[in-house]
Amino acid sequence: MTDVCIVGVGIHPFGRTDGLSGLDQGVFAVRQALADAGVAWPDVQFAYGGSDSAGNPDTMVDRLGLTGVQFINVRNGCAAGGSALFSAQMAIKSGEFELGLAVGFDKHPRGAFNALPAEYNLPDWYGEAGYMITTQFFANKITRYMHDHGISPTTLGRVAEKAFRNAVHAPHAWRREPVSLETIMEAPMISDPYTKYMFCSPAEGGVALLLASEKKARELGKPLVRLKAATMRTRPPGSFEVFAPSIDVERGGSATNIASAAAFELAGISPADIALAQLQDTEAGAELMHMAENGFCKDGEQERWLADGLTEIGGRLPVNTDGGCLACGEPIGASGLRQVYENVVQLRGDGGGRQVPGNPKTAYSHVYGAPGVSAVTILER
Repeated sequence: MTDVCIVGVGIHPFGRTDGLSGLDQGVFAVRQALADAGVAWPDVQFAYGGSDSAGNPDTMVDRLGLTGVQFINVRNGCAAGGSALFSAQMAIKSGEFELGLAVGFDKHPRGAFNALPAEYNLPDWYGEAGYMITTQFFANKITRYMHDHGISPTTLGRVAEKAFRNAVHAPHAWRREPVSLETIMEAPMISDPYTKYMFCSPAEGGVALLLASEKKARELGKPLVRLKAATMRTRPPGSFEVFAPSIDVERGGSATNIASAAAFELAGISPADIALAQLQDTEAGAELMHMAENGFCKDGEQERWLADGLTEIGGRLPVNTDGGCLACGEPIGASGLRQVYENVVQLRGDGGGRQVPGNPKTAYSHVYGAPGVSAVTILER
């Protein structure tokens, strides 16, 4: 099987863009990625597109050109973008195609996500009792984790403080003003222990990635950013996932555990070899839990890691270098691809004020979605 390279990237800034549909923002990102790769839309042999609330991605062929391209829609919760990328890389790795697209976009209404139980084959009372995606669920989950592993509320605040500080230098981020730790901790409480700065918001945006075989990438003369691993997994027995009303006595792993382990095995490296990481941070505690679930530290070590600045841009493992979901918001279809976009920017050395020093060679991304799916990628330059 051939190596898969990312030869073009494009992004429409995240946040709120009145007057543009989600599809408009996806098309914007695709055109930017095509220009970045130096190819035209008729050169693209296939596409996978993710969107949760902004319509079917394949309708963008009306704007890009009716070339008859194979275009498959993907809907898989917060892992929609990651799942689109996983599928796209398989098409090239198999040798079936040389050049293809993974694109994601979304445009959510203001306010919290409104997940419907029926979409997950759950009864309506399940949502009415507060077991769907709610701030209370995530607050309860992190409260248990903090109790079991000695994590303080201040560490949650440090995650948010870092996010907004990093986003100052990311042109595609939504919230680009630094917020002090004191302001974060004293902000209105949404669901204890989370204040309003510790949750991300539903947002808008679009991201496109052009993938090519190594042979095609060399023909295009692009820097070889290789997709060394892309994995996607569903939950194992005993996991504790977004819609779970209780936790099993006999604990198992998680979708993230097994997606991460599979990715490292595919890439032939370990967590210690990763130079920077983008981890799902829909709420501040998620970044902390995912540091451990992905193998970068042990449960409870996050308290010291954040206090010592190990996840800062200049730290041992910079995490969420563009501000992550906390600063960029979460347009579901695009969010996972934003992480990979950011990693490509970093590996090319184009991060500007947020560039990770030391000429990084490896980058990791992780998304997690309901009702217990996770997708991981590892890039190498």
